[in-house]
This record gives sequence, structure tokens and C-alpha cells, in this order.
Amino acid sequence: MESMHREKVKKETNKETKEESTETLIEEVIRRNSETVYRLAYSLVRTRSDADDIYQEVFLRYVRKKPAFDSGEHEKAWFMRVTINCCKNLWKSPWMQRRSALENDALERETSGADMFYEAADEDQLLIETIRQLPEKYRVVIHLFYYEELSVEEIGRITRSKASTVRTRLTRARRELKSLLKKEGGGF
Repeated sequence: MESMHREKVKKETNKETKEESTETLIEEVIRRNSETVYRLAYSLVRTRSDADDIYQEVFLRYVRKKPAFDSGEHEKAWFMRVTINCCKNLWKSPWMQRRSALENDALERETSGADMFYEAADEDQLLIETIRQLPEKYRVVIHLFYYEELSVEEIGRITRSKASTVRTRLTRARRELKSLLKKEGGGF
């Protein structure tokens, strides 16, 4: 009877130790990837509240699925891919469709008859705001290339595109960014 009780206690202790080590591992993975996920989400969805929602959804998916990663690069790519997918899901949602229409109507009423003049406090803020005006496919490659410092090949794997497509998008994004900055009066 005593030995059965010891075995039961031993199994419970092993189970608790396993759970604690799993929790620690999950916390480490989240810490390693949290800044990247948030920055990418924020650059794609353009609002803090939406970026917070995306951030939460990405890590919830991680905790639910508990994927095994081959390397640090694989881990980072997985989180970026899931972040991009969550952003796309947000944009497709009926809530976002209605919200975008309402915001556009409000902006038109606000600026009708008024001269639009944007004066940035500094060049970095102007650049960030201009990047946000780019279409999503260009924002993604610009963010991953310049902010995450990924190679064209890595970006291709994350976005499921060919390297040549990524190079083309980067070139077009730079061209469009340059023309937008000239319109805004930026000295870039």
C-alpha cells in the first residue's frame, strides 16, 4: 500500500515537473518572438488595438498547436507566416470591411474642402506613415527586408513567393515609396 502511494506521488511530481518545463519553454519562445510578431502586425494593420489582437491570436495558436521547430530560423519564419495569415484574416472579416468603409466616410467628411497638408515632426515618422500607405504586399516585403533584416530568399519562404517576385516587389515598393515621399515633401 505504501509503495503504491509513493509511485502515485512520484508520477504526480514528474507530471508537475514536465508541465513546469513546458511552460518555461513556451515562455522563452514567446519572449524571443514577441517583438518581431508585434512589429510585423503593427506595420501591417496600422493600429495598436488590431496589432494587440493579432499578437494575442498568434501566440494563442502557438500554445494550442505546440509546433516543433527545426531551428531558430524555422521558428521565426513560422511566427512571421502565422502573423501575416492572422492579418489577412482580420482584413477579410466582415467587421473590418464595415469599419474601413466607416473610416473612409469620416475621413472624406473631415477633409472635404480643406487643404490636406501633412507636416511630420521628424523624417522617421514621415517615412513610417508613408510606408503604411503602401499596399500590403509591398509593406510586408519592406518590413521583412529592412526592419527584420531578412534575405530575399527568407522573405520568399515566409511569404510563399519566389525570390524573383520578392525582388520585384521590393523594387516596386521602393519606387512607389519614393514617389509618395516626393508628394509629401520629404527630403529623401
